[in-house]
Amino acid sequence: MLSVEAKLARLALKGDQRAFAELVELYQDKLYHMTYRMLYNRQEAEDVVQEVFLRVYKNLERYDATMKFSTWIYRIATNLCIDRLRKRKPVYSLDAESSDHEGLDGYAMIPSDDRTPESELLLSDTQRIIHQAIETLPAKYKSVMVLRYLEELSLQEIGDVLDMPVTTVKTRVHRGREFLRKKLEHKL
Repeated sequence: MLSVEAKLARLALKGDQRAFAELVELYQDKLYHMTYRMLYNRQEAEDVVQEVFLRVYKNLERYDATMKFSTWIYRIATNLCIDRLRKRKPVYSLDAESSDHEGLDGYAMIPSDDRTPESELLLSDTQRIIHQAIETLPAKYKSVMVLRYLEELSLQEIGDVLDMPVTTVKTRVHRGREFLRKKLEHKL
């Protein structure tokens, strides 16, 4: 029996624009949250989500209805995020105090994304430290950590999304946790 998404994909492939719009509606928020957690940049996350739907639309005939649609669309999104992370230029340390502005580090210079005084209060120091540590993870660990702990996918689902054996996923989750533990042991 076909899932709702598989039925919508089949209809969209036949040219049904409403069916494709429903797929977008079902996944746009989930994909945005996942991509934002990998990229930590609102504009980039929005761009990636748009690119995901373009690729889905262009490649609907490649979708295998025996596979979960969510696995297929998450794989596309994750791969696009990993590509973006790999292409990023090395960044200067934001922890270093600015020579121009005494007492301010690089984080204070970043223009706010969508932060308000209220949301800043809600973002505790601990969350901020963990967020910064995740930012420093190499792409291959970052993707599994985001999918495992922020998107709460099972190891099998992550293996399906990333097209790798569950044993590799387990290893990367373990190494990602070790990487974070070392980063955080003196900060928390």
